[in-house]
Amino acid sequence: MARILSLLRRLYLTVYNWAVFLGWSQVLFLAVKTLKDSGHEHVYNAVEKPLQLAQTAAVLEILHGLVGLVRSPITATLPQIGSRLYLTWVILYSFPEIRSHFLVTSLVISWSITEIIRYSFFGVKEVLGFAPSWLTWLRYSTFLLLYPTGISSEVGLVYFTLPYIKGSEKYCLRMPNKWNFSFDNFYAAILVLGIYIPGSLHMYSYMLAQRKKALSKSKRE
Repeated sequence: MARILSLLRRLYLTVYNWAVFLGWSQVLFLAVKTLKDSGHEHVYNAVEKPLQLAQTAAVLEILHGLVGLVRSPITATLPQIGSRLYLTWVILYSFPEIRSHFLVTSLVISWSITEIIRYSFFGVKEVLGFAPSWLTWLRYSTFLLLYPTGISSEVGLVYFTLPYIKGSEKYCLRMPNKWNFSFDNFYAAILVLGIYIPGSLHMYSYMLAQRKKALSKSKRE
């Protein structure tokens, strides 16, 4: 029974990783093609649907950690996925005014390259039981550049969306109401910006530690 469950786990994770890999590959292809053909102003419209699908699929990774399918700690997975979902749905989807900003292109390219490498790494590992040293190096080294560009794009887009958030009052809840509760999306966005500074430093330090550990293990093997 345990053997069957282990096989089903590997099969599920293999399908999941390669499916999301294909999704992010489509995002990168469309982003680069549109950037070349039409300019950065049109990149979001070209990648919107596959971007939303690929990024939202990452919610399953939280469930994978909760039920023990993977070893990734929720404390590392949840903040990263949460911030990306916030950008995908609360910022880019909700405020069309920001979609033509050049930071959308740097965001999409940074995200997609990172995720293509990450999901291919885990996909290969599920199939073969190990990942080649070159793929391990890519998995734990490309973030050195792509994480800063991705985070900078995220912070910049939230910042430049603030006037539109304040002007529209979208997702705000004013008193009085039956819940006796109020929510201001503008101040929530400012809070998000404040969290990014310590949060990104913590995540970068965590990934540096993971890189050292993974590359040392790869050399021993």
